[in-house]
Amino acid sequence: MFEDKVALITGANKGIGFEIAKQLGVLGFTVIIGARDTVRGARAAGLLRSLGVSASPLDIDVTDATTIEVAAKAIGDQYGHLDVLVNNAGISGGAGAIPSRVPVELMRLVYETNVFGVVAITNAMLPLLLGAPAGRVVNMSSGLGSLTLSSDLDSEFGKLNILAYQSSKAALNSVTVAYAKELHGSGILVNAADPGFTATDFNNHRGYRTVEQAATIAVRLACLKDDGPSGTFQNESGHVPW
Repeated sequence: MFEDKVALITGANKGIGFEIAKQLGVLGFTVIIGARDTVRGARAAGLLRSLGVSASPLDIDVTDATTIEVAAKAIGDQYGHLDVLVNNAGISGGAGAIPSRVPVELMRLVYETNVFGVVAITNAMLPLLLGAPAGRVVNMSSGLGSLTLSSDLDSEFGKLNILAYQSSKAALNSVTVAYAKELHGSGILVNAADPGFTATDFNNHRGYRTVEQAATIAVRLACLKDDGPSGTFQNESGHVPW
């Protein structure tokens, strides 16, 4: 049922992004592997094709307006529309320090990718999403972006205080709600996904979840039916508190 649908996943040359692309591809999607590195993007797309997935690489840096513009034009020229956008690209900014000692420059760097990059990509791809019968936007967030969980010292990550990363994901959750409100009634559903603490290069493979498990919620939100939710924050078990 997804054979005629096209999905762009940013930061998809490895880790959770690659697995999301793989799972969507197995379902029949044509997947576009967004990557900053041309060689790594091509390698990832080639690996997916060897698995029988329809995949192609696309050079895109979410912090570079020129590459975003070129990428949107390329998708429009080749496909004419975009059914799914998964905003997966992100950076951690390091393990963090005492909040009062975090350099403002680090905050700007993290927000440039995790927040402003998502807005830039979404705005550029929105005309293509509106050209699809039922567009879906999935923003890859984190349980660390939950203000409820972060302020609960008894929660899983309650004692963590990683200012740049955690606040950027909280901001991304707010961005998700804003787009969901704007696009209400348009047929486009916008949601945030929490993949859980997953073993990837992002955290030096300290996570306890696999990329296969982590991709599950993003794929589910990408495949929502027309009566599905919008403006929510979910993991594979259900809703995550804001």
